[in-house]
Amino acid sequence: MEFSIATLLSNFPDEKLVAAKVLEKKLGCTDEPSLRKLQIILDALEKIGVLIKERGKYRRVFEPGIVEAKLRCSSKGFCFAIQNVEGAADIYVRESHLSTAWNGDRVLVKITKEGNRRRSPEGEVKLILERANPSVLARIKQSMDTTGKVFYKAVPLDDRLLFELDLVPNGVDLNAAIDHLVHAEIVRYPLASYPPIGRVAQVLGSDAEAAADIDIVCCKHDLPRKFSSNVLSSLEKFSSKISKTILKNRLDLRHLITLTVTPAGAQIDGQNSLVEQAFTLEKIEGDLWRVGIHIVDIAHYVPADSPLDREAKRRGRSVHLGDTVLPMLPEALLDHCSLLPGENHLAISVLLSLSSDGEVVEFEMQRSVIQVDFQLTESQAQAILLRHHTDLDLEADDLEELSPVFATLDQLFVLSRSIREKRLERGSFELRLPDEESQFNDEGVADAVLNLPNHPAQSMVRELMILVNQIVGSHLAALGVPGIYRVQPAPDPDDAAELHKLASNLEIDLQLDNEDAVTPFDFQKYIEDFSQSRAEKVLNSLLKSTLRPAVYSTTSGSHFSLALPGAYTHFVSPARRYADLTVQRILSLVFDEGRDRRSTRVKERVNLYHSSCHGQINWNVLPPNIQEELEDELGALIVPLNEREKEVQEAETDLAGLKKAELMKERTGEIFPGVITGVQSYGFFVEMEVPLANGIYFYPEGLVHVSSLKDDWYEYRSRQEALMGRKNRKQYRLGDRVEVQVKSVDYYRQQIDLVTVGSDGDLEDDDRDDYPFPNFDDE
Repeated sequence: MEFSIATLLSNFPDEKLVAAKVLEKKLGCTDEPSLRKLQIILDALEKIGVLIKERGKYRRVFEPGIVEAKLRCSSKGFCFAIQNVEGAADIYVRESHLSTAWNGDRVLVKITKEGNRRRSPEGEVKLILERANPSVLARIKQSMDTTGKVFYKAVPLDDRLLFELDLVPNGVDLNAAIDHLVHAEIVRYPLASYPPIGRVAQVLGSDAEAAADIDIVCCKHDLPRKFSSNVLSSLEKFSSKISKTILKNRLDLRHLITLTVTPAGAQIDGQNSLVEQAFTLEKIEGDLWRVGIHIVDIAHYVPADSPLDREAKRRGRSVHLGDTVLPMLPEALLDHCSLLPGENHLAISVLLSLSSDGEVVEFEMQRSVIQVDFQLTESQAQAILLRHHTDLDLEADDLEELSPVFATLDQLFVLSRSIREKRLERGSFELRLPDEESQFNDEGVADAVLNLPNHPAQSMVRELMILVNQIVGSHLAALGVPGIYRVQPAPDPDDAAELHKLASNLEIDLQLDNEDAVTPFDFQKYIEDFSQSRAEKVLNSLLKSTLRPAVYSTTSGSHFSLALPGAYTHFVSPARRYADLTVQRILSLVFDEGRDRRSTRVKERVNLYHSSCHGQINWNVLPPNIQEELEDELGALIVPLNEREKEVQEAETDLAGLKKAELMKERTGEIFPGVITGVQSYGFFVEMEVPLANGIYFYPEGLVHVSSLKDDWYEYRSRQEALMGRKNRKQYRLGDRVEVQVKSVDYYRQQIDLVTVGSDGDLEDDDRDDYPFPNFDDE
């Protein structure tokens, strides 16, 4: 089993001794080579003082002045070590103090000079904890030594990676691949004065444009496209049979009419759709409805610390690259677990008693067995919900066969509208941005809920999923068991003040109820005000940029865009997100090990699976040893989980950028209308409205460099967020509409150079170094 020093050290809680045998199990070291590797690393860490050995066990040593951080380097050679602590200063690291560490590596940094108000602290890399670049995108070049011997090197395309790989032969014709783009794997990282060594894994093409965009993104971000033989072989023991013993210990809900709504983008590499959620509905007394949301029980099929589990943890979540999905779990397992009709399925069911106005009266959670009766596509569900709108041209095959679920779907939609109203009443808001394909059925990774007026089925499912996440989070908090929560801090008031200034340029007067804090209600008002502006889309994009990212935490906290004071989690996509799978396991621990009373001498019990236990528990629900072990595991999981999510988002954004660059390369020389979305001293950014087929548009962004504005000398006015001509007083301001011509496109860097129509100026080559896109390379 491959593991990094960072992974190893994550298994050392503060000041606690850990046995080597425990580490072997946690890291999956089962064969002689991996056991030997583990012991070598433990001995080395002990020798340099990171670990100390006591009574045959190991303990982590935390030295003052030594911090864990991630390197972000520039093409100039210097780096900053970014600490994973909010508000902590970034540490400046000179090139000579990197100790062969590269951009993106996780390191231990020793602070050598304290910072002050004007200068960052300085430090040096003491230990490389985890390499971020097991492979690189590179070009092959040929070199010759003093003896005339020919050899080959791989030069990374990322100019923040300041090294060249000596290539070893591995069957690829390196001479034929000179100047070609390749995927090069690292065989050996630099060691003292010895350079790094690599080998060509794949020749991608003569240049970036000749290579497949999926290949570029997967190689650039080190996204695994296949599962190892070790992981796949572990599936050989997998049994799809559900024994009578398992069924006996579960709530049998197979008698209920059960339906699923298959979301867009739910396919894995074009194969069967992955369906993780199912729904039931029952009418109970008065105006109450019993809504069942049933989530496939992935935790039952993926044992903790198994090869499957370790691979899922490493991947973090499924990656959505256009029509291609790189799953978190092997397809063979997903095919079995997907909630398809006519089969028995194990699930974790959340049963909600809802009033007609969307109020949750009570709820319970149970391990269950269900059987899906109707599998609806999103378009079918939408056609059913809109079937009474005679002014709409609806095309839905076999709707008649789905008539038994019409009433159920209608009522679920009505309840979801009431749930949405409750959410909006407490302050939650919906950004009005162009339709984006949702990757998950809740708020996903957007950090805010998007307004979906044209997607009633998707909106219905989303409201139910967000509510279930909220219910499960509140239940974990009420039980007092360790959990994973999804939190989002409020925006910085300074960012809100900047937004006010920009809106003022567009003659929109924004007001804060409280100058010291931004509330979700403020965002609701902003969105309403923006809807009256001709620059609504730009303003909503700027509004979204002021939101802080949502992250995972072991501590319950507020979620700003959902207007929740605390206890929100991710639970509904355990086959796609490792956080959801972990929360399933926590609930399973409660089902198996939870204590429903303080001691055996107490006669009264509480129902740990029901909302009635909230406020009634004043003891530890889980046994102390299980509670302590779970706290340690979750503490070690949070940082890599958040980092992996960020990496996956970057990869998904990268692919979208390449596709836009490819389309715009074909449009070089064409003229498009656009809106100015940002103004800086070096130029202004324009979001273009580019038509595709069937009235569909896409919105790429490019830069009009100030050097291309030849009709005058333009100065940057920061207060007005505008470029103003000295002589003609012409202005380019945020939100202004302009016509621009596509001058050139750098496909790999995804940079689009524009000129304004009538500026008769060109972007000169000498200005390329002054083209400061928002990229760390140029900081």
